[in-house]
Amino acid sequence: MTQPRPSRLHDNAERDSDAKQKRKVAEIYQVLNNEPVDIAPLRRMAISEGGLLMDEIRCKVWPRLLNVNIDDLLPAPEEELRENSKDYQQVLLDVRRSLRRFPPDMPDEQREGLQEELIDCILQVLQRNTQLHYYQGYHDIVVTFLLVVGERLAATLVEKLSTHHLRDFMDPTMENTRHILNYLMPIIDQVNPDLHDFMQRAEVGTIFALSWLITWFGHVLSDFKHVVRLYDFFLACHPLMPIYFAAVIVLHRAPEVLACDCDMASVHHLLSQIPQDLPYETLISRAGDLFVQFPPSKLAQEAAQQLAERTAVSTFKDFELASSQQEPDTILRQRFREQREQLWAEERAKSLLATKPRTNRFVKLAVMGLTVALGAAAVAVVKSALEWAPKFELQIFP
Repeated sequence: MTQPRPSRLHDNAERDSDAKQKRKVAEIYQVLNNEPVDIAPLRRMAISEGGLLMDEIRCKVWPRLLNVNIDDLLPAPEEELRENSKDYQQVLLDVRRSLRRFPPDMPDEQREGLQEELIDCILQVLQRNTQLHYYQGYHDIVVTFLLVVGERLAATLVEKLSTHHLRDFMDPTMENTRHILNYLMPIIDQVNPDLHDFMQRAEVGTIFALSWLITWFGHVLSDFKHVVRLYDFFLACHPLMPIYFAAVIVLHRAPEVLACDCDMASVHHLLSQIPQDLPYETLISRAGDLFVQFPPSKLAQEAAQQLAERTAVSTFKDFELASSQQEPDTILRQRFREQREQLWAEERAKSLLATKPRTNRFVKLAVMGLTVALGAAAVAVVKSALEWAPKFELQIFP
């Protein structure tokens, strides 16, 4: 029996994919052409496989997801903007280091012009919102919007984003950022308690995920198409969705984590080197499912307990000390490890007596194998985003 040639199978798959994308593009434009525009289907399509597909569509849909009127954009920056900004020097340094965020084949003159626009965009948002504080990594988010939608629309979208989704990262201290990071371990604990316990014994904390969270993965992913795909997802969802996506990355890498040495430096080094070939669509689907199964309201108590027991900042001091010893003495390391294991065993025994039994968290996700947009997860994720969206003008992040 003659088997089909691989090239013919590949061609058929490509045709099916193209047809599917064309149908999705048509559906998006159909929603956009209706007045008033229904945001719910736009959110579902931003979440579903492939996201919004192309920048031309993102220019039209991203403002809708952020409740921005494109006829009311921010004015052009003032000439004295840089002179009057206390953040100018730091922003300038960060933007100069942002070469990798621009397409590698972009002419130098064009890139330099975009970097100037990036500086002005950041400073304008900060000038107009004096309650916001610049942080290193903010420029990684702003440059994504700049490259997709252009300077003026980018400034308007970033201002809305900064006063809502990113608000906690732009406080004078990192307290609220640490609190969001503290949701990471409870999510992991719900799905894979063995992995959670291993990471707790290693005392790795959550600092490895800080740059993921505060840049929406823009700083750590080298392929721009993956960055904008995640931005489609995050803009359509609850503002805590990036921490769920961070959790599914760690869960996806569980075999690697459990195979490495159970010490802070080893686990931190492994997790901080994020792979570039992640199965993004699968992870996006799983993050949506986890949000439905374990919403933030159910994890809030455990996140608060994480903050009380051990914060990311305290573990980072220990990590700096460990990584400064490039050739640590093997015997001393082993002794420290044994002491940690013993202390952990004692604390674990006490906690088992003091707390209720751990339930079985290895539950098969109800809609795994389906894209989020096709199952119950999509409805719940979109519903949570829609319930949150009307609160934009209330500034729910204090």
